[in-house]
Amino acid sequence: MGKEKIYKRYTVTAALPYANGPKHIGHLAGAYIPSDVYSRYLRLNQKDVIFVCGSDEHGTAIPNQALKEHTTSQAIIDKYHVLIRDCLYKLGISFDVYHRTSDPLHHQTSQEFFLNLFNKGLLTEETSEQYYDDEAKAFLADRYIIGTCPKCGHAEAYGDQCEKCGSSLSPRELINPKSTLTGNIPVLKPTKHWYLPLDQYETWLRKWILECHKKDWKVNVYGQCKSWIDAGLQSRAMTRDLDWGIKVPLPDAEGKVLYVWFDAPIGYISATRALFQELATGKNNYSTPQRDFGKVKEKDWKAYWQDEETKLVHFIGKDNIVFHCIIFPIMLHSSEEYIVPQNVPANEFMNLEGDKMSTSRGWSIEMHEYLEDFPDKPDVLRYALLTNLPETKDSEFTWKDFQSKNNNELVAIFGNFVNRAMVLTHKYFEGKVPAKGTLDELDKNVIEALRGFPSKIGDAIENYKFREATAHLMDLARLGNKYLAETEPWKLAKTDMNRVGTILNLSLQIAANLAVLSAPFLPFSAEKLKGILKLDSHNWDETGSVSLLQDGHQVSAAELLFEKIEDEVIAGQITRLNENKKKMELQNQSAVPAKAEITFDEFSKMDMRIGKVIAAEKVEKSKKLLKMQVDTGIDTRTVLSGIAEHYTPEEMVGKQVTILVNLAPRKIMGFESQGMILMAEDKDGALKLISSSDPVSPGSSIS
Repeated sequence: MGKEKIYKRYTVTAALPYANGPKHIGHLAGAYIPSDVYSRYLRLNQKDVIFVCGSDEHGTAIPNQALKEHTTSQAIIDKYHVLIRDCLYKLGISFDVYHRTSDPLHHQTSQEFFLNLFNKGLLTEETSEQYYDDEAKAFLADRYIIGTCPKCGHAEAYGDQCEKCGSSLSPRELINPKSTLTGNIPVLKPTKHWYLPLDQYETWLRKWILECHKKDWKVNVYGQCKSWIDAGLQSRAMTRDLDWGIKVPLPDAEGKVLYVWFDAPIGYISATRALFQELATGKNNYSTPQRDFGKVKEKDWKAYWQDEETKLVHFIGKDNIVFHCIIFPIMLHSSEEYIVPQNVPANEFMNLEGDKMSTSRGWSIEMHEYLEDFPDKPDVLRYALLTNLPETKDSEFTWKDFQSKNNNELVAIFGNFVNRAMVLTHKYFEGKVPAKGTLDELDKNVIEALRGFPSKIGDAIENYKFREATAHLMDLARLGNKYLAETEPWKLAKTDMNRVGTILNLSLQIAANLAVLSAPFLPFSAEKLKGILKLDSHNWDETGSVSLLQDGHQVSAAELLFEKIEDEVIAGQITRLNENKKKMELQNQSAVPAKAEITFDEFSKMDMRIGKVIAAEKVEKSKKLLKMQVDTGIDTRTVLSGIAEHYTPEEMVGKQVTILVNLAPRKIMGFESQGMILMAEDKDGALKLISSSDPVSPGSSIS
């Protein structure tokens, strides 16, 4: 398997997504597609591998979302656990188990882990001042506090992290902190917690990361770790004052739960326990094993976490580097029971159409929305993301590039080659693989090139260079297209069918190799291609064998692997993206601050009455103004109002309006306006009349 050290088994993890809302395609690019390609590749190599993930269902993000949706935390996690899990599976992410941290087994595993450290005296008990919201009567966990980031100046950084610059923070570092519960300025109040003294492990971290992994870890991961270690580590609280989470298993810890970043990575371990529990009992609540594990016992999970012959790899986004490379490894190492990760190939962020992807701002492509719009194209999204993964720096997704990758590469190169080979085989050989005759120099060069692709693709995957691996895969399809273009078997069919047979034999062998080699990247298309070729299951082959189809083997009729995406489909997606952003901006827009305070006497001077519009017309040379004649009950007067973009003159005639009748007259566009019609502006910026829903006589006073 390439040049990599041979391990007895592999444990592959993908970051646990927060079950507080739908997830966008940036998450796919960050952790899930790379980890899936890696796991599928290992399985094709017949390696002993488990691929684990699950929903992260604790932390303040959950109750925060429950408040927004006016429901309970349990309802939130039940809703989004299913949504996220189903989207990931539909996109081909081949987890062996997708667990959840609300499961009792996870609570048990986390509490056991905590007690192990506590009983060894590895946790320190400290009383410190922490932010408290007097109105809410609650200590504020990290995510219940926002303020200005001291490092980049972002005005809405959280108490544990700035999501703009990615810096890890503590609540006391925030400038102008305020409570997200009430908006009040919090006060400091003493509380007791249990801390993990990270500083005591600096020597071990320096040797483990800065010496052992300087060459094999990605530069972006290594650089962030080195920066953290060089700055000096500090103790970090592993408990929080919350009522949602895993209870701290100590008698004097009432009202305290485990820190979400203590329990969340333990979720990988509890998911593995759940997998083997279900394999042993035959009850599959969370697991969908991707291979035959044979007969196992529940305790067999330990080999995947406690045996030095196991390679542990964490796939994450860059915002999780410190937790997976500093805190969790210290937890694993200090337990004296668990192995530590051999690699943490974190990706940077994927932006969208020139801006940072964000669900809260409406600037994102949610996984479930993509699947609704393109239910038959999971592989197209996988390919578009794989070719542009943010492996060492931020990258960008655009709908035009998505269309181009589909039309110009998947359709025009990959699909076109396979289709031509199949059509020609049916045309000249009734769909049977023709015999391979005498090989010329071009044939030998093609075979030699074909032999090299498995190792080239494999080496790239093993080094976490998924963009490179994907490029090699498409180069194999290019090789097939080039071979057909150079040999032109449709012309030779008139004079030399033996030569045509050789060309199509080699073309079909290329197609068969594509079916095998594309499986980690394009699993649905690979299965479809295998079906077309009637190809039995084949493992990844680096022995140099290229002949996967026997002479005379019958293949099915040609089918299109990929379909062109039209311009109007892409235009519709871009339009919806911009509309969603505008909608979210309006929803998130704060109310206009209150004007200066007035006295009751000042208010009582305003004379507001119900009037009736008896005539209306547009004002020439103005897009906004309507000139109306209004019956106020005391007279009929002219009133100009900037509502022409919201109401037509015909709509206004006969309507009841609220009018301020004692406002001093004012010249507007050459006309004297003798009052003001009161309006309300909604979140969409539309003006609405303020009036009684029941008929009222003109002149009726409002008090």
